Amino acid sequence: MREKKIELLAPCGDLEKLKIAVEYGADAVYFGGEMFGLRAAAGNLTVEEIREGVAYAHERGKRAYMTLNIFAHNEDIQGLSEYLPRLSSIPIDGFIVSDPGVIQLIRQFMPQAEIHLSTQANTTNYASASFWHQQGVKRIVLARELSLEEIRLLREKTPPALELEAFVHGAMCISYSGRCLLSNFMTHRDANRGACSHPCRWQYHLVEQQRPGEYIPVEEDERGTYFFNSKDLCMIEHIPELAAAGVDSFKIEGRMKSIFYVAVTVGAYRKALDLYEKDPSHYEFDPAFLEELKKASHRDFSTGFYFGGPGEEGQNYERGSYIKDYVFLGLVKSYDPSTGMALVEQRNKMERGEQIEVFGPWGEPFAQSLQVMLDEEDRPIQKAPHAQQMVKILMEKPVGPFFMIRRRAGKE
Repeated sequence: MREKKIELLAPCGDLEKLKIAVEYGADAVYFGGEMFGLRAAAGNLTVEEIREGVAYAHERGKRAYMTLNIFAHNEDIQGLSEYLPRLSSIPIDGFIVSDPGVIQLIRQFMPQAEIHLSTQANTTNYASASFWHQQGVKRIVLARELSLEEIRLLREKTPPALELEAFVHGAMCISYSGRCLLSNFMTHRDANRGACSHPCRWQYHLVEQQRPGEYIPVEEDERGTYFFNSKDLCMIEHIPELAAAGVDSFKIEGRMKSIFYVAVTVGAYRKALDLYEKDPSHYEFDPAFLEELKKASHRDFSTGFYFGGPGEEGQNYERGSYIKDYVFLGLVKSYDPSTGMALVEQRNKMERGEQIEVFGPWGEPFAQSLQVMLDEEDRPIQKAPHAQQMVKILMEKPVGPFFMIRRRAGKE
């Protein structure tokens, strides 16, 4: 029997995503600052936004972790030494780090800081995990290449006080634990310093040296093949197995993803985890959780390395693009229960008469027709075509701030 609840850990590339993750049920969030994290294009948070975001999480009983997981070069050390003191007054719950030098710097400026070892550090065995625990590391973010059986043995052979975190959902990197040189080689953007250009998602053909211009498909497909293109990880159907292996924190990938992705994914895993922890011995997976996940932009799903090496079934040889079955239309900012009108910030074009779905941090999703839509002066409008246009929509059921509106893709 587990002594504590499993933590659901959600990504947030900016302050809005942090709030969405918290509202949709994350127990903890992880974010990057403007420097020294491995998602330089994620938006990330200024020092003042970090202060605000940590306070927002703490006021709601949630934890907030910061990524400082670059592999630092000499020129980074001075910048880190100037940056870390600016964070020292913020009660960040833990720092996700991969470089021992960065760990040393954090301890120099924040001796009491909790250290989580990033997946970039490639921890694949219990001896390494125990070593890092002896160095004062509180949590290991396990290498994504471990099977459930390997995690179970690692848990058995390490001190109970050492927490284990594992990715359960999101994009998989073709390179071992994300330590990739392909981007650096092809675009001079260093994946290990936060600037990956994701060339693993590009389309490739084979070219023989003496036959320039003759592009030979690597697979028998006239469009080429995406032979670096791994499927997305999805373990929502296997929560009991992850729990039995000893994983303390379920981590969702996606600091560069949209607020819609964060809301859908966190919400689905929250419901699944709550159902499991309510009665683990009688837990039965609800397929509706998986169907909900598919409404966010995604690639085909796989279980990664958890049940052994993925082989061909872990790769997507058909396409490098995302599956987008639903369009995110708008974010509810406020709701007037006396009129049933919601103030909505438009995110994609909406039109009166179309069928929409509404979902949020509480209650069940519901479908309705978009029949009444007004501008901010309460004048009826037929369409809302402008980005972040504020409109009022009549809701058939109560909603609240952070609710979202979507519709099936395919309608122009």
